[in-house]
Order: sequence, then structure tokens, then C-alpha cells
Amino acid sequence: MDNFWLALGLTAFAGLATGVGSAIAFFATRANYRFLSMATGFSAGVMLYVSFVEILPKAAESLGMSNGDAGGRWWATAAFFAGIVAMLVIDRLIPSAENPHEVRTGGQIDAVHEGASPQTFLHTSAAKLHRMGLFTALAIGIHNFPEGLATFLAALEDPTLGIAIAVAVALHNIPEGISVSVPIYFATGNRRRAFTYSLLSGLAEPAGALLGYLALRPFLGPGVMGALFGGVAGIMVYISLDELLPTSRAYGKGHDSLYGLLAGMVVMALSLLLLQ
Repeated sequence: MDNFWLALGLTAFAGLATGVGSAIAFFATRANYRFLSMATGFSAGVMLYVSFVEILPKAAESLGMSNGDAGGRWWATAAFFAGIVAMLVIDRLIPSAENPHEVRTGGQIDAVHEGASPQTFLHTSAAKLHRMGLFTALAIGIHNFPEGLATFLAALEDPTLGIAIAVAVALHNIPEGISVSVPIYFATGNRRRAFTYSLLSGLAEPAGALLGYLALRPFLGPGVMGALFGGVAGIMVYISLDELLPTSRAYGKGHDSLYGLLAGMVVMALSLLLLQ
């Protein structure tokens, strides 16, 4: 398709934003938690608004071509909840300690800045910390695959929409980079290695996009694209509610997360109106 390289580039850009979060965790003098709160709230606002206003209606429209308007809405709704269930299953299968979608507290990040011993901080053995590092790396790949496919498919179908989603996913990957780096640091005691792994973990997003595209390419048509878009909407809503908003609340003060959420919705709404 004409937008293939643009879609792949946007997906790589979004995925590699994990390195920004890792840099904040390890190389900034102190993490700007209010910025993280606003950024993740903004990302949640973009994802929630675009999922319900743009992506889910597109799914129903595509599925309606072969199933009628009512059938299209039913199948789009089913695909939406299937996306949510898929993410729920992934999160349930991964222990919370190794799950990159689990919020890392400001205290944990400050402990890294202060040079706390990983063994002392977690009160566990080196062997167990090494196991945690391996599971964390696996968890990163599992989580980023569907996110990468969601960004890629959106950009492939509509570059304007793809840019908006890529920016939202990139913002969401900043705190995820922190969530990835901190446990890997605890597992290895090596900041540079944790930063490198966190940065490279973002490559799972374009990898997931490529593998998903190659597997689905022979079947891509209005019906399949509609079902995928319904699933993408579900994935993005799940990420927003399960990860972004709790992270935003954890890092922010007062109504920071709400302000970010509303700003994201407003920017996304204006973008869709101006670019139509």
C-alpha cells in the first residue's frame, strides 16, 4: 500500500519513545512527575476520543458493507470487546512485578537516582532479580506487539489519524519506558543496560506491526479491516483506562490528570474537524 513506509516510520517513532522515559528515570536530575501526569492524561484523552468518535465508527462502516448497517454495528462492537479481552488476558498472564504496564512510584524512581542497592530495595536475591529481568523483557514484547499493530493499521488506512495515534502512543510510552527501566535496573544494577533494553524494547512495536501486516495482508479487505479497527479501538480504550489514567493520577497533583485528559480530547477533536 502507498502509506506502508509512513505507517512503519510512525510506529517506530512511537515505540522508541520508551527511551525518553528511560532517560528521565536515569539521567534527569529529578523526574518531572507533573509533566508525566499531564502527558499521560493527554495521551488517554486522545486515545479515548479517537477510539469512540473515529475508529469505532470506521469499523462499523467497513463491516456494514458486507453485513448491513445493523450487522456492521454488532460486529464492530464484538471486535471492540474482543480487543479489550485480549489485553485483559495478556495482563492477567504476566505477574505484576514484571508487567511494564504496572505503575512505578516516584519513590522507586527516586531510589534509583539516590543509588539505592537493588538487592536492598527489593529485599530479594540476585537470581530472582535476574529472573525478573528476563520476564520483564518478555512482557515488553508481548505488550508492545498489539500497540504497534494498532498504530500501524491506523496510519495505513488514514495517515492523518495515524499521526495522531502515533503521538498519543509515543506519549504513553514515556512512562512505560520508566516502568521498563526501573525493574531491569533492579534486576541488573546497571543503568546503561536498563536504558538500552528500554530503548530497544520499543522495537517490538514496529516488529509487531510488520509481523501482523505480513500475516494479515492476504486477507485485508473491508471486513477484516473493520474487525481489526474494532479491536484497535478496544485495545486503546483498555490501555487508557488500565494504564494511562492510573499512571497520570499516580504522578500528578490535584486535577492534573483531568486537565491532560480534556486537553487531549480537545486537540484530537479540533484535529479531526480541521483535517476533514
